[in-house]
Amino acid sequence: MASKKVIIVDDHTLFRNGLKLLINNTSDFRVVGEAADGRMFLDMLESDGLPDVVLLDINMPEMDGIEAAEAALSRYPGLPIITLSMYGEEDYYFKMVSSGVKGFVLKNSDIQEVVDAMESVAAGGTYFSQELLVNLVSNLRSTGSSSIVSDGEILSEREREILFLICKGLSNQEIGEELFISKRTVDKHRANILAKTNCKNTANLVVFAIKNHLVEI
Repeated sequence: MASKKVIIVDDHTLFRNGLKLLINNTSDFRVVGEAADGRMFLDMLESDGLPDVVLLDINMPEMDGIEAAEAALSRYPGLPIITLSMYGEEDYYFKMVSSGVKGFVLKNSDIQEVVDAMESVAAGGTYFSQELLVNLVSNLRSTGSSSIVSDGEILSEREREILFLICKGLSNQEIGEELFISKRTVDKHRANILAKTNCKNTANLVVFAIKNHLVEI
């Protein structure tokens, strides 16, 4: 089986080289391109085609990760982008998710977590570092962010149970097994939750749930 193609977008050469070495030592992924800023990344997509996964830094010169993600996803909807994040960048998360980014991983994460994230988004899923989610919840609490909606108004008790498990990263099959219901039933509940919250995808849903205090991670 051919390795899945990865592009790394980060302005620090040493970081790119180290991450590239680690990724290329895995059996399922291979770095096929590197870019030092958003403009180089967009040019690379235009000339070299689409990868299976993009690892995208937020803070870069010329064009940052937010602008690059928005531009790339407007041209190539569904492009599997994982944001490479550092502590203190939580203010950018909602913008990145709204643009369609599929996941967030801390820059100091273990390589296995990076691989797990790549596997998830390459398969059409999402991935959020649990550490980042906990930090995001803490920041929302400390700033006194208020809920936009109350959980009683928008979701049923069963939907809230399923939402919590979605935020924990479980698949529909795993949620069904956890709650002793069929995958088809979970599929219907997930579709209803997305419709009720006006979220486009699971990534949007996770952030919506945290921002509105519908779940606690």
